[in-house]
Amino acid sequence: MMENIFIIILLLLLTIVFSYMLTAMVRIYNVKKNILDVPNERSSHTTATPRAGGLGFVLVILGGTVLLGMAGVIESRLVISLAGSGLMVAGIGLWDDIDDLGARVRMVFHFLAAVWALFWLGGFTEINLGFMTLYLGWWGNILAAAGIAWMINLFNFMDGIDGLAASESISMLLAAALFSFTMGSQTAAIFYVFLACAISGFLISNWPPAKIFMGDTGSCFLGVMFAVLAVASEKSGELPMIIWLLILGVFIIDATVTLILRWHQGQKWYEAHRSHVYQLAVQAGFSHKQVTLGVLTVNCGLFLLAYFMLTFPLLMLPFSLVAALLLTLAHRYLVSYFNKKLLIDKFQSLSIPNLPD
Repeated sequence: MMENIFIIILLLLLTIVFSYMLTAMVRIYNVKKNILDVPNERSSHTTATPRAGGLGFVLVILGGTVLLGMAGVIESRLVISLAGSGLMVAGIGLWDDIDDLGARVRMVFHFLAAVWALFWLGGFTEINLGFMTLYLGWWGNILAAAGIAWMINLFNFMDGIDGLAASESISMLLAAALFSFTMGSQTAAIFYVFLACAISGFLISNWPPAKIFMGDTGSCFLGVMFAVLAVASEKSGELPMIIWLLILGVFIIDATVTLILRWHQGQKWYEAHRSHVYQLAVQAGFSHKQVTLGVLTVNCGLFLLAYFMLTFPLLMLPFSLVAALLLTLAHRYLVSYFNKKLLIDKFQSLSIPNLPD
């Protein structure tokens, strides 16, 4: 038993090292080829930084997933679903990182990836609400396809400052691993820890101040990966989808509420902007590290609530709705607070010339 644990730990450490080395290689190549994210008026960084760094952990995750599937650790359906949709999304993301594509082209591939994932997972026709199972029929597949496409774009929107998307992903996966382990699913727990280790190798270079960005290659891949995992674990009865949505609550609320506000104001939701709460916080003077650590702190509270909901499943739906309401209210307050602070700082920065005697 101890020998098996030692081998697992060694393989996980090698995963971190391998991911870090691949990220370093991508960084060197992108600098030579001038594949850089150049700052503009909508950026949260100030220096040109290599992008598409997510390619490193994407290759590690896809390769490791296939090997784990061949070893029988994870089901073949999950392997095919994740590998196919992940390759599609990461590929179009890499293309976009190198040569900007239009939003319509990206969305077509995002929906194709969603359809592929759902097909191999056997569709999505019901959801566990804790106190009952809600049967959705074919409407469930339509909603799931739209949800997967939105999750892909959501992670892309939230990958705007150093370390945020990678840290969010690692914390979520570790929480999911803990939940799975306590519920008796050791293989799922090990798989989630493997995914977290692959992303950790990238985070070493992405932690503020970032030496490389994950770009659409990595952020869109993370979005489809979490969507596939949520659907797969819901269908297997391992972790309810509501739990996945809760532990991702900060990202979901910030991206979704910001999108709704931009649409209400007549702005194009798919265009780059700096109106997310985490972006406003940086503009208001908080560092990338402070904002990222702040999000992780909120996540800890959501993880505790998720564990409580797993213990008392009858309360899963009402508690998740209350959490969504509180996060939405916090979002509205922080947007108002940061906008006021930015306005005050702008006026204070204006210098009034001395009047002549």
